[in-house]
Parts: sequence; C-alpha cells; structure tokens
Amino acid sequence: MKNSEAMALSAALLAVAGELTQRINEGVVARGFGGMRPAHGFAFARLAPSGATVTELASHLGVTKQAASQLVDEIVRKGFAERRPHPGDARARLIVLTERGWACTRAAEEAAVEAVRPWTDLLGEAEIRSFQRQLLRIAPYGPVKPAW
Repeated sequence: MKNSEAMALSAALLAVAGELTQRINEGVVARGFGGMRPAHGFAFARLAPSGATVTELASHLGVTKQAASQLVDEIVRKGFAERRPHPGDARARLIVLTERGWACTRAAEEAAVEAVRPWTDLLGEAEIRSFQRQLLRIAPYGPVKPAW
C-alpha cells in the first residue's frame, strides 16, 4: 500500500469513528440523558460489567487518577453511578452504575443501532457483517479508549 493510500485509509477510519462517537452521543442525549459526553460512554463501558475503582477507570481511559476521579465525581453527582465499599479491599471504593446509568447504557446501545443503520442501508447486511468480521480481525485487543 502506498503512503497516500495508507493515509486515506487512516483518515477514513478516523472520520467514521469520530462520526460514530458523535452520533451515539447525540442519540443518548436525544433519549433524555442530557449533559452526557463521549467520555462518559467510555467510562460506562468499563463500569458496566461489575464496577471498577478510580485507578482501574483511569487506566482504562488512559488518564490520570485525578482526571478519572473528577469524571467519577461528575457521574455520581448526575446520578449515573455510585460509590460502594470494595468487597476485596477495605481502602478502595468500587464505582458502579446506578439504574439511571444502566438506562443510559441501554440508550447508547439503541443509539448505536440507529447510527450504523445507514451503513447497512448503503452496503447491505452481508457486506456489513463481512466488514465487522474484518475489523474484528485487526482491532486491537483491550479496552476501547477515547482519543484524547
């Protein structure tokens, strides 16, 4: 692949990722979860399975512990998460999603379906499924992190 082709592919993937993030966030806000930012969604992805400490969330997001702590303060204040005693470490607090946080997560899933529907309309179901399989082959393993 030539340099110009690699740059064009990189630019296209970044543009699609940026638009997808924006459309999902707009869909979440349209579903009644105002004041949300894409960073919240990336945090919710880490908190959703079984909660996380601020340190774990900071590592997931690729930010400092202080920045993660500020984000946690914000989502707790907005009612999306709560702090609980950590079952395995008396010194740590576990951040878990509240019912409002889970509802917001479901809204993001609905918004994602809505956001990719035009791709299916354009390319067809079979091509989208093939595209998904190909992306999964090259996607890095590990957490999906925002590009700060």
